[in-house]
Amino acid sequence: MSALLPFLIFAATVAAMEGFAYVMHRWVMHGPGWFLHASHHRVRTGLWEANDLYFVIFAMPSILLLLGGVQWNWGVWATACGAGIAAYGLIYLGFHDILVHRRIGHRHVPRTRYIKRIVQAHRLHHAVETREGCVSFGFLIAPTPEELKRQLARGGRGGLRAAKGLVETD
Repeated sequence: MSALLPFLIFAATVAAMEGFAYVMHRWVMHGPGWFLHASHHRVRTGLWEANDLYFVIFAMPSILLLLGGVQWNWGVWATACGAGIAAYGLIYLGFHDILVHRRIGHRHVPRTRYIKRIVQAHRLHHAVETREGCVSFGFLIAPTPEELKRQLARGGRGGLRAAKGLVETD
């Protein structure tokens, strides 16, 4: 088998993971899995939040496929799939936890249009504190901020987070 096929499987797995992440985020995390994910829509008070368990849960198929491919002779396809899932997880960790949520302090300011769009889309997702009414469930592919703002406006004000620094008066 040439090295091309495992690379293609790896690349296809990384790409497919964005679709998987969208589905899991939209219909599991904002559905029956909200009991864990809700912690991610609130201000974090410590180093960890209940939502971090999803990282462990989603790492399991990768670990299993890597073990199967490397130790249990399932074939190179399993290693390539497991590595693709792990690569997506690392990309997600870098973008989501480090770049957007700054769980590791840094001074990087997004400058490219793509990175600015991803960061803004995720921030607009977090403009809603409830599981209903959120926008932008993917992470590496996102609608424009203008489109997301229109979607939020169509959804009304239910669940929208109060703007920082505003004090409501009666």
